Amino acid sequence: MTGVVGGHAVPVLAVAGGTASGKSTLAEALARHHPETVGLVHLDDFYVPAHDPQRGVRTLSATGAETLDWNHPGSIDEDAVAEAVDAAAGCGRYRLVVVEGLFALTLRAVAERATWRVYVDTPDDIRLARKILRKIEVFGQDPGLSLRNYLLSGRERHAEYVAPARDRADLVLDGTRSEEGLLDAVGHLVGDLLGRAPQRAGHPEPLAV
Repeated sequence: MTGVVGGHAVPVLAVAGGTASGKSTLAEALARHHPETVGLVHLDDFYVPAHDPQRGVRTLSATGAETLDWNHPGSIDEDAVAEAVDAAAGCGRYRLVVVEGLFALTLRAVAERATWRVYVDTPDDIRLARKILRKIEVFGQDPGLSLRNYLLSGRERHAEYVAPARDRADLVLDGTRSEEGLLDAVGHLVGDLLGRAPQRAGHPEPLAV
């Protein structure tokens, strides 16, 4: 399904993958390289309020406190996501709308609108290392807390709600590749929609894993 703007279809590219797989890096690179034509929707912006006990899915943190389950698709406001995607596709500005997040290939609101589906596949140990480093560098968080939460529920949630989306993807990318390589692969998927990047000398990287 695509949005329709001025009689022209506006395609939607859904980009999913596990935490710290590189999906946000890819999506933001697309918007950065094509700022006038690519609209970007981050599913992370649509979690229900963390302290609203009536909405979302609750879980126990490794600290023992009850908290919103950030790794469950039921904690996303799916109606708000649908409205945001439709608004971006219908604003008359973009040629492509990119929706990125853990559940970009899981939520029906996104799946129904997606023209292309991409899954960024990165080994679990690399994802975990990236996440812990980010928690330390950005939030100063104790790495032990991230590890305990991963063992408590994060690993299981990924296996149940994120990893199966790999089989629904039109393109599976290696999340350890360079940003340039990821962009090239997506360029092959969407064709001339955004214009071709100049070809580099040497052998091209493989498109998928």
